[in-house]
Amino acid sequence: MPTPASWTVGDITVHRIDEIPLPPATGAWLLPDATPDVVAGQDWLRPHFADDEGVLRADSHSFAFTADGLRVLVDTGIGNGKERANPGWHDLDTDYLRHLTAAGFPPDSVDLVILTHLHADHVGWNTREVNGAWVPTFPNARYLTSRTEREFWAGYAMDEARRQMFRDSVTPVEEAGLLDLLDVPAEGLEVAPGLRLLPTPGHTPGHVAVELTSRGRTALITGDCLHHPVQLAHPGIGACVDIDPGRSEASRRELLGALAGTDTLLLGTHFAPPTAGHVVAHEGAYRLVPAPADSH
Repeated sequence: MPTPASWTVGDITVHRIDEIPLPPATGAWLLPDATPDVVAGQDWLRPHFADDEGVLRADSHSFAFTADGLRVLVDTGIGNGKERANPGWHDLDTDYLRHLTAAGFPPDSVDLVILTHLHADHVGWNTREVNGAWVPTFPNARYLTSRTEREFWAGYAMDEARRQMFRDSVTPVEEAGLLDLLDVPAEGLEVAPGLRLLPTPGHTPGHVAVELTSRGRTALITGDCLHHPVQLAHPGIGACVDIDPGRSEASRRELLGALAGTDTLLLGTHFAPPTAGHVVAHEGAYRLVPAPADSH
């Protein structure tokens, strides 16, 4: 099995834990305004982030790292054996846990699981099936998400597919007493030295991005405040599943404005390889200058 891709941020090594490439139809469904003509207007998206026909490339993966002695996993993908309405996510059988272990993070060793938000493709490996029951995959970890996020879904009229996702991937963690709900103020919340949650609402009301700082270096894990690099060139392009599209765009513009021209490494939760890069100003908006993974 190949060594998971990783990037160095000061003393922190951030590992990309691969799950699956998302189906080619994902981009057109998720970001309907990112038409082939729009994509064609940004040469820098090819070949990594789009193909020659303007089809967007996207992935499902997590990020794992050690910060201040804590072994941290950010988002947990889609999961195996889950009943999902999306056929590309239904009843998967991937090597995700082998990839996680190969990166040096066997499930029992994880201390913190940070959930940027509670969507099916970010919480799936919260649990795995053991003897017909869904049990926490990371039994020694605290699972963290924002209180705003959890309380929003508690009051939301969910369809059956979303109720199923909560039953198999969120409720078992709550019932095991492992889920911590955090109040994340506008300036962010430090959950450990060098590890901060930043509110980036809109995609969901309690969405957070994750900032890492070590020895003067910084990285930011997007979650779904950015789904694809095309949104750097066109920050007004939102996802069809954004709860509050206007707020989502405002969060995106604020984040990109803060990152542009800095040495902060942007790590996209759904960005296809090379996954990471730096934000620079470009033609009245932004582009991503890829940062290749460390060589092993």
